[in-house]
Amino acid sequence: MKEMPIGIQTFEKIVKENYYYVDKTPFIKKLEQGGYYFLSRPRRFGKSLFLDTIKEAFSGNKELFKGLYIYDKWDWSKKHPIIKISFAIGTNNNSEKLRSTISFNLKNVAYDYKINLEEEELNLKFYELIRKLYEKYNEKVVILVDEYDKPILDAIENIEYAKENREILKDLYSALKKADPYIKLAFLTGVSRFPKVSIFSGLNQLNDITLDPNFATICGYTQTDLETVFADRIVEFDKEEVRKWYNGYSWLGEKVYNPFDILLLFAERQFRPYWFETGTPTFLIKLFKQNKYYLPELENLEIGEELLSNLDIDDLDVENLLFQTGYLTIKDVIEEPTERIYILSYPNFEVKKSFNSYFLFYFLQDKSIKSKTDMAIKLALRDNQIEKLKDILHRFFASIPYDWYRKNDLESYEGFYASIVYALFSGAGFETVAEDTTNKGRIDLTIIYNNKAYIIEFKVVEDQPENTALKQIEEKKYFEKYLGKYEEVYLIGIEFSKKDRNIVDFQWKAV
Repeated sequence: MKEMPIGIQTFEKIVKENYYYVDKTPFIKKLEQGGYYFLSRPRRFGKSLFLDTIKEAFSGNKELFKGLYIYDKWDWSKKHPIIKISFAIGTNNNSEKLRSTISFNLKNVAYDYKINLEEEELNLKFYELIRKLYEKYNEKVVILVDEYDKPILDAIENIEYAKENREILKDLYSALKKADPYIKLAFLTGVSRFPKVSIFSGLNQLNDITLDPNFATICGYTQTDLETVFADRIVEFDKEEVRKWYNGYSWLGEKVYNPFDILLLFAERQFRPYWFETGTPTFLIKLFKQNKYYLPELENLEIGEELLSNLDIDDLDVENLLFQTGYLTIKDVIEEPTERIYILSYPNFEVKKSFNSYFLFYFLQDKSIKSKTDMAIKLALRDNQIEKLKDILHRFFASIPYDWYRKNDLESYEGFYASIVYALFSGAGFETVAEDTTNKGRIDLTIIYNNKAYIIEFKVVEDQPENTALKQIEEKKYFEKYLGKYEEVYLIGIEFSKKDRNIVDFQWKAV
């Protein structure tokens, strides 16, 4: 059987030149018996590398695995033909581009294996390729699909295009059911799970391992990986700082680091939001504005299992998108008698800080205002000049363009103002606790900085100050949970005017 030189060269470069390769081959061993598998993970999490690893193992390229777990545990005499379809590169944001990409992938595989394809329809061509590979090599075929859902996500801002792409993919993957007798393994990866695509509705035996604890660390680096494989590099950094910035992704198992962050941290030697900077959540922010989403809820978000598992482009849900794209992860699970409730939150400091900063950038015409405001807040709290916060926040709200308030009632929406203030402090890197629970109720926002706690309550009034925000903190004694825990505790009540769309009352006191 003809080997695939490009895939081998890529794999050799990773394994031989990058001596920090983390051995994921124990998971390959679990796939030895074959079957149909689906794995969802956010972008830049090593899904493509894992597919390359599967490809080389089932191709029988033993020497590439020397020193790895699977080396003496695999039947290397079995060499299966491989079909790999990748949507990871480029943008397929309309049906014409998508059809062209699929056709290119199938023709490329056929060319490498010297197979002539006669069918024109994509699903028939896919089936024909699978069957002819099986017949030529007398071995069942391994099918790998990288970022199966990307053509839908590429077109997500134009729902009609996204639906067209969904139907094309549905038709393509329908070939898998018909070709089942010729298939050894089908492994599909993506960011999201779209239930109406036929790989889920048509393949009853599909094993979705996204939230299977046995596969929780199939992508990403564990703490053990960091302290063993990267032992010579991690000693140069504060391990707790590395953990704070980049650890925390969870799929019902051990928490993991994003590999992209760790490798770039070691290369650049500075803490930066490397993963976040590879993509911008513009579409999500648009959904936030459209749905009047209360941003602080993202710190402790409760959702049901059905909502977490399935993404429907006919009715997009922002919580589901946030989880599947990696901006939220599983923090805890509550087992109820009839259902499972997932508690979601930001995975780490990188995502929390960066997401909130981007949220604010999206609102501003003058992007420099954000950094100036960050610095002003830090200096005010550092110097214990809390009264300056009123002017700082007032200037920031005044910088939000009037167009943001047109054709909506954001100015009367308390959650909007709370979301902006929350995003300011979180985006500036402060430790924030939203919807902070006490035995008397919930604090709107708590800021922890320099061994001090700042308890903040928000109110929206019609026009004139009503002096109720600070009064509520005092009456309900929200602050009591922090007395004795921090050197100083401050209470801050902020009222916003619907008419002026800005702060009309700012009161504070120390307790």
